[in-house]
Amino acid sequence: MFSAYFIHLLILVGIYVILAISLQLAVGFTGLLNLGHIAFYCVGAYTSALLALAGFPFWFAFLSAGIMAMLFGFLLSIPTNKLKGDYLALATLGFSFVIYAVALNWTGLTRGPLGLPGIPRPSLAGFVFSNNFSFLILTFVIGLISYLIIKRIIASPFGKVLEAVRDDELATKVLGKNTFKIKTYALGISAFFAGIAGSLYAHYITFIDPSSFTLLQLIPVLTIVIIGGLASLKGTVIASIILVLLPEPLRFIGFPSSIVGPARQIIYALLLLLILIYKPKGFSGKVKLE
Repeated sequence: MFSAYFIHLLILVGIYVILAISLQLAVGFTGLLNLGHIAFYCVGAYTSALLALAGFPFWFAFLSAGIMAMLFGFLLSIPTNKLKGDYLALATLGFSFVIYAVALNWTGLTRGPLGLPGIPRPSLAGFVFSNNFSFLILTFVIGLISYLIIKRIIASPFGKVLEAVRDDELATKVLGKNTFKIKTYALGISAFFAGIAGSLYAHYITFIDPSSFTLLQLIPVLTIVIIGGLASLKGTVIASIILVLLPEPLRFIGFPSSIVGPARQIIYALLLLLILIYKPKGFSGKVKLE
């Protein structure tokens, strides 16, 4: 039987896999440098938590989290449609700050910095995922389904059009494709899976507050995407496992908790620099980060 601590890490790996492969759909396969992905994660977490606390069943809160995040993805795509590269990154980053500010200041809904405690564990058909091992199974199943769906999307004709938009948007327009609609769909689908990852996180931790959805939480997810390799789902899964597990030995060396957090960020930064210098395409990426 796995130790409780290892099960906890595997659950985090599962959540990060869903979050990272959904970002990979926008960044790696469509070429949308979206730095607002953590905002969709936040929207999903708060939507699911608020609905669950209001007495709605888990399946409804879970799906609503994805749908609400997807709606925000559609809304974000409208003003950012003509932006590319650094400009798109800055605009989506600004969106992330807006969502964080709303979560922090709309105290009547989110309780602001006090957060939302007592979020119930998931319950399906009368079975409550009360212990971490059962929650690990739930996370694994949802992660596997998410992976297979995104993989199917990428292998479909729609997925090929996404890659065409990434490689040459103008040529894709010339061929008669509506690139605005395509990018909107890509961002919406990406946001949906980020939302369900947020739902899993909220119901696992059972407490969320705005500090859980800052730029610092985006860094490891973006690092996973780059290290795994752009346009590579397999590389993203491998990178998720490595980046979640690699810093954990620091906890057993005897460092105080005030050092473990910054050390984790340093490890992410070093890995990112080494990958960019010596292996620009990541573990198994198909395109270089430009």
